[in-house]
Amino acid sequence: MADATRVSGPEVEAVGADRPRWPWLTGTALSVVGLGVSAYLTYEHYTGSTSLACPAGGAGSLINCAKVTTSPWSMWSGVPVALLGLVYFVVMVPLQSPLAWRATGTAVRAGRVAWCVVGLASALRLVYYELYRVKAICEWCTSVHVITFVLFVITIFGTVATSSLASPEQDS
Repeated sequence: MADATRVSGPEVEAVGADRPRWPWLTGTALSVVGLGVSAYLTYEHYTGSTSLACPAGGAGSLINCAKVTTSPWSMWSGVPVALLGLVYFVVMVPLQSPLAWRATGTAVRAGRVAWCVVGLASALRLVYYELYRVKAICEWCTSVHVITFVLFVITIFGTVATSSLASPEQDS
């Protein structure tokens, strides 16, 4: 049956509405990559970074993953920041899914933006610690920070691009 609408609670969404695909395509892809990198960093944390694939560098080298991932700032309130990153992306994958981007209510949309703000604030805090406390950079950590920033940008622009589609009553 080719029904023109799909009912989800009190909200109605047109099936096949002209929704941009780029927010969920790029958001989901980046979230999955971030999940993989965070899982790798979490594994490395719990195995003592014995197989960490990153140049160790000399004592004064700026790039030194082992120095970053074993520093006192690699923990936050007793929890490894790698594990927190893993949790971030475990939540972000469904928030960036096509189903979540089709949500017409504000709860999912606001939650996705809020979660991105939490991720970006955390990434900025960790970059500060890497540069000014540890005085070294981890390439793997930096990739997570960049992914988090790009996800933030995609989410903001995607939310704006789909905002008129989220509230059909505003189209009058």
